[in-house]
Amino acid sequence: MSFAFSPVFKLSKQSLCSFTALTFALGLCAPASAQAPTNQRAGLQPESTESHWGIGIGAISQQLGIKDIDRNTNVIPFISYENRYVRWFGPNLDVKLPSLQINQEQRIAFTLSAGYDFSGYDDDDIEDTPILQGMDERDGGFVLGATAQWQNPIVNVSAKWTGDISGDRDGNTFSLGLDKRWMLGQQVMLSPRIVATWLDESYVDYQYGIRANEATAERQAYSGDSTINIELGLRTAYLFNRQSSIFIDASIISLGDEIKDSPLVDSSTENRLMFAYLYKF
Repeated sequence: MSFAFSPVFKLSKQSLCSFTALTFALGLCAPASAQAPTNQRAGLQPESTESHWGIGIGAISQQLGIKDIDRNTNVIPFISYENRYVRWFGPNLDVKLPSLQINQEQRIAFTLSAGYDFSGYDDDDIEDTPILQGMDERDGGFVLGATAQWQNPIVNVSAKWTGDISGDRDGNTFSLGLDKRWMLGQQVMLSPRIVATWLDESYVDYQYGIRANEATAERQAYSGDSTINIELGLRTAYLFNRQSSIFIDASIISLGDEIKDSPLVDSSTENRLMFAYLYKF
């Protein structure tokens, strides 16, 4: 297995997938302010009421489960914007809906989202990966989503649905996750998580299926079915001050049976490591 490093200007499909992963991780990793009250750091986080821009740089290294595909590492600069109503990062936009305040330590936050899912593989991936040679590209697509998160002092519970609106794959996903956030002193955050993600038949078949015209003696035709991936992850952050922070996110994903059964896949897991520096102003 070789190791591939991609600078930011090489926008391959895996590079763009890494950008999506960085977007997701930074949204999850955003810690409470270093000066936040103790009860906020322990459980309920303050809702953002001020607008601010952010700039930073991230590095992502990931290994997909496709047979003989190179480990992909990218360095990506980014710009973000957030106020009390919206959160924007690259190709993704979140609209914050009114939350349901249960008490001083609990609320349910609701979000609508729109963005682009870069999952799939392009000509560069096909050329560099023997098992994909002769396959058609698997394009990404625009997606809409909705998220509800129950924030409480014990464990945060999140549910998220996304659906493709591009028409190429018509795939849907639904995830249910648990995460716990601890502030160690004023500057260090730790947050483990576990997430179960259901992928419908259209999504799995588009990403991991093999069409009749793509079948060979070594790569038999395959039609995927719905399945569930399980992710275990740990997010850490160090807050230098209210504006400046660094993040590290490590995760491993156990692939569902319908993905592991695909002739394209020879691993039961995928893994990802991300590092980012963010400055808000």
